[in-house]
Amino acid sequence: MDLKPRTRVWRDGRLEAEDFPADRISDYLAEPGTVVWLDLCAPDAEGLHLISEELGLSPLAVEDATSHHERPKLDRYDGHLFLNAYSVRLISDGEDLDKHEISAFITDRALVTVRTDEGFELDGLLERWDGTPDLAQYGVAYLLHGLLDLIVDGHFEAVQALDDQIDGLEEGLFAGRMADGETQKRSYRLRKSLALLRRVVLPMREVVNTLLRRDLKVVPAPMAPYFQDVYDHVLRATEWTESLRDVVTSLQETRIAMQGNYLNLVMKKLTGWAAVIAVPTAITGFYGENVPYPGFGQHWGFLTSIVVLVITGVALYIVFRRRDWI
Repeated sequence: MDLKPRTRVWRDGRLEAEDFPADRISDYLAEPGTVVWLDLCAPDAEGLHLISEELGLSPLAVEDATSHHERPKLDRYDGHLFLNAYSVRLISDGEDLDKHEISAFITDRALVTVRTDEGFELDGLLERWDGTPDLAQYGVAYLLHGLLDLIVDGHFEAVQALDDQIDGLEEGLFAGRMADGETQKRSYRLRKSLALLRRVVLPMREVVNTLLRRDLKVVPAPMAPYFQDVYDHVLRATEWTESLRDVVTSLQETRIAMQGNYLNLVMKKLTGWAAVIAVPTAITGFYGENVPYPGFGQHWGFLTSIVVLVITGVALYIVFRRRDWI
């Protein structure tokens, strides 16, 4: 699958053209004051190879862009940088995590994004760029900031949504609204989503922090506060993810403890009722062996045995009830 490429070109900080043929990129880059963006969705090897030759991209970076399931990273090559990251969102009632891989080649005057599928929508990215036209004068740094800001905001929203789901799970657990099997199933699904989100979020600290290094000369001084803001969001998402993992683990332990306490309560009540029944059973069983007893064969003897059984059972019930054993 090789979908139609998306293109844009800015000249001296102003949007000049968009959705032009990709083979015109070299013509625009030959002109002074231009910055080009190219997006490729699920490109084939030939299409990406042509772009790599035109922009002088490293074959290793191109290979990483075409292979799936690369870790989030920022690699430095001669003449360009290679970025790999993931956009995420929650699905299935907010418990399962859906992620989409996106790669980017970063040169002095061009940004090439490569998406593995259409899960990462470009409308939000274009809205961010169009919403801050005053930053377009900073070229590729402006484009890169919009991309990273969108990705990291998605991470933050996913963490917040997972937090809400965990709060709901906690309330349902202590309110007793959910069966034990449902609680266990939701807990494992949330732990799985958190583990996946953690693998996506944690490496972004190193990615953004590396971009802030002055020796890379990617982020000009006026754009540094904007990238620092993105880095702060990454740190918050990372810390939040770590704390949520601890909360889910604590909920699992609490569920097991509550289950054990409930089992102990049931066993205590069953033992209490067994004791109430045991004494009358012992008396009737003993005399059931045809052993003569006071009043044997007499009507008053039968009534006396009944009264003794009832009084014994009621007395045991009262004693156990006061001690909350039944």
